[in-house]
Amino acid sequence: MFEDLSGKTALVTGASGGLGLHFARLLAHHGVEVTLAARRQSALDEAGAEIARAGGSAKGLVLDVADAVSVAEALAGRHFDILINNAGISGAGPAADLSEADWDAVLDTNLKGVFLVAQAVARGMRESGTGGTIVNIASILGHRVAGGVSAYAASKAGVIQLTKALALEWARDRIRVNALCPGYIETDINRDFFATEAGLQLIKRIPQRRLGQPEELDGALLLLASSAGSYITGSTIEVDGGHLVSSL
Repeated sequence: MFEDLSGKTALVTGASGGLGLHFARLLAHHGVEVTLAARRQSALDEAGAEIARAGGSAKGLVLDVADAVSVAEALAGRHFDILINNAGISGAGPAADLSEADWDAVLDTNLKGVFLVAQAVARGMRESGTGGTIVNIASILGHRVAGGVSAYAASKAGVIQLTKALALEWARDRIRVNALCPGYIETDINRDFFATEAGLQLIKRIPQRRLGQPEELDGALLLLASSAGSYITGSTIEVDGGHLVSSL
């Protein structure tokens, strides 16, 4: 079903670790030539070497998604068939105590950064005349909220609405824009928290009573990135074990 991905080129932001690196590995496994974007060259070198050892094709690109100059300089003259707009930060904390700097850091990375990179990549897709596909990584917290994540929830809600706006504007350029909204996915970063009493109580609120695994995002991501999803644009896919439909 996803054989058409082989030979395509993809940019994955926030790709030095976590879900970004997972998505990069996944695309490389399907024959995509992947460019890993992040702020630290050393982390990119390690991630790229790992993908190469597994038989994939990957190279690194130092890029700060929240910096318009960095984005413009890094992506000038480059063309990609696929963009996985994954870079993001959490910025947790009570809204009453959230500083302007903390608010700006989350919104600049999670929302402005998604726009800046999508804009730059879309220009290349338009110039090539071949179109392409953009997958913005949002969150179920863009649909519903939890305590202590006001900036993050606002940023991800913005990503969802931005996705729809860009899909409308770029449809005639043969550019599809969709959003993937993960629920609580187990990673190295959050594993210790979910082993605590507070984490276990949160898991109990998920209808499937478990965390998701990164590979459970694979089908949705590949659908949106490949021609299997050729008539899907302006859509969001939630992968959350039923969390969004749980009772309040």
